[in-house]
Amino acid sequence: MILSRIILGLLALAPMTGYDLKRHFDSTAGHFWAADKAQIYRTLAQLVADGFAEVETVAGAGAPDRQEHHVTAAGRAALAEWLKSEPERHVERDPFLARVFFGAGLDDDDLRALFAGHRAAAEARLERFERIRAENPASDRGARLRLATLDNGIAHLRTELAWLDEAEKELS
Repeated sequence: MILSRIILGLLALAPMTGYDLKRHFDSTAGHFWAADKAQIYRTLAQLVADGFAEVETVAGAGAPDRQEHHVTAAGRAALAEWLKSEPERHVERDPFLARVFFGAGLDDDDLRALFAGHRAAAEARLERFERIRAENPASDRGARLRLATLDNGIAHLRTELAWLDEAEKELS
């Protein structure tokens, strides 16, 4: 349900093809929600079947036709209803923390490698998020709200890196 509402929100920003939607999802909502290409396309097809989105074929200039998806009035109503509803509790799943929890059986080198890999991934994501932040000025209320979610992701990553510093000190 949440993925479908995120997709409706993205379509409310602008009509998109499935490819455009996946690319836009990865560069915007990807810092707070994960979805692979198959999930996005499957959800998009269901939104069309439910009448929340519709498809328009746009002739390609020297390229294949594009199947552009538009949010419908029913889709906007469903999105608005979801935005006003009480947020569902989302249970966090973190494979890294599960490994740390059971990591006593690892030798020191393997444990250091586990932490180093997680640190490298977190640093790369932080760098990417900070670059996105620097390249996207808050031009209107919608942009400011979208950037607020990015700022949340940046704050979480900085906290994650500080926690890694402390955890690694405890282990050495």
